[in-house]
Formats: sequence, structure tokens, C-alpha cells
Amino acid sequence: MAPVDRPLHVHIVEKNFAAVGQRAELPVLRNIDLSIERGSFVSITGPSGCGKSTLLNIIAGLDKDFTGAVDSGESELRLSYMFQTPRLLPWRTVEENIRLVLPDGESSDERVRELIERVGLSDAATAYPERLSVGMQRRAALARAFVVEPDLLLMDEPFVSLDDPTAEALRQLLIELWSRRPTTVLFVTHDRFEAVMLGTRLIRVDGRPATVVQNTPINLTVAQRRDRETVLAERRRVFQET
Repeated sequence: MAPVDRPLHVHIVEKNFAAVGQRAELPVLRNIDLSIERGSFVSITGPSGCGKSTLLNIIAGLDKDFTGAVDSGESELRLSYMFQTPRLLPWRTVEENIRLVLPDGESSDERVRELIERVGLSDAATAYPERLSVGMQRRAALARAFVVEPDLLLMDEPFVSLDDPTAEALRQLLIELWSRRPTTVLFVTHDRFEAVMLGTRLIRVDGRPATVVQNTPINLTVAQRRDRETVLAERRRVFQET
């Protein structure tokens, strides 16, 4: 598929959760208007429960019950979605889980092997998920997300609840994979450090219903993202921390 330069445009006039029982209709998102450049890594942050995951689901086409439109700029968008939990099928090996998302008939043995090696799972390729640590399962899910060579990769707090060393290792791995094959990434996180370390742009949503309250470029090289003090300094700038 030939690449396109047209940005991904997200226009959400209104998104509400329907009334249930005695609970009234709940406003979630309002007046969201985003233009996302191809190949950018966009960190989306904001308070828990403010609608970040709902925004991703709308962009993915999983939630069509909203007023507005999402224009991908392509007739056929190859999309990957990495959730908070790895969602590996327990009756399939690591390699089989990664292959599962590939289109029928697509020959990609070399790409599958390369990704398994890059995420450090060569010795576990034939293992089943129950034999893996949570960190290893996340590595497998990361390989699965990249194996289709997506035009758009959606990631909903994929490193949440991990211990700090494991989360840091996975962030570095994600930077490496993305820098080798840049794709448009929308990465939801509540962690400000993670948002700045990974993103080339930060979008912050807040309020009820949530709107975009900040849309700021992040100016770090790949090398600078590996230096904690540099990332902390950029976080202070981006979030105007004292």
C-alpha cells in the first residue's frame, strides 16, 4: 500500500454514554478536533476515567455511537490495537499468537522471526502464555502489534501495573521498534514521564465532558529519550511543572 501524507483527522462533536436504569445519560467527550501527522507518536494523557480509552475506541472504529467523524485518509487502513492486558490466546504458542493477526496467505516468516528476536523471546517462541511472566506476555503482544506493519497503532496503557524496571525496558523496546519502522502511534497513558519519554506530541484531555486542554510538541531525539534527566526536564517544560 502506498503511504499517504494526509493527516488522520478526528472530529468528535459529542460522545455520551446512554442512560442506564436510574443513571442519566453521561457526557464523555465534547468538541474534540485533532489532526495527527503521519508517523508521529502521540501520547494521550489525562485523569483516570476522563474518556481516553473511549477516544481510542472511536478512532479504531469499535465505538460508532458518537456525533462526528474520523477520517483516516486511506481507503484501507492497516490498524493494530494493543490493550492494557496482553490478550494472548492460552492455547497458542508465542509464535502462533503473533502469526494469528496476519492476513491469510501473507508470507512473513522472516518478519515474525525477526520481531520475536527483537523482543527477546527467541527461547520462548514455542512456549504457551501461562509459562511466561507478565512482562514477557507484554513483549509478545508488542511483537504482535508490529508484525502487521500497521499504518496506525493504538496503545491503551499497555505497560500499566508493571514494576518500574519491566515498564522501562518495554518503553525502550517500543522506542527501538518504532524508530526502525515509524508508524502513526496513539498511546494512552496516565504516566506523565512515560508520555514525554515516548511521544513526539502530547495531547492532554480533561473535564466532563472531556475536551483537549493541551496539544504540545515534544522535542527529544531517540538518544535523549534514553536519558532520564533529559526526559524529566522536558516533562517539566511540557507540563509547566515547578
